[in-house]
Amino acid sequence: MHVFFLIVLAIAVIPFWKIFPRAGWASPMALLMVVPFVNIVLLYVLAFKKWPGDQP
Repeated sequence: MHVFFLIVLAIAVIPFWKIFPRAGWASPMALLMVVPFVNIVLLYVLAFKKWPGDQP
């Protein structure tokens, strides 16, 4: 059961660990994606923020 939980946790965190630096945020913020409600808010902020590669 614990191994299953760790696998699900890794599946949820690893993609965001790679995405956050591209958005200009620190990678460890990806750990917040396992916190209920915070993950939804963070996903919306990430989706609608201005990314470093965006043209003005």
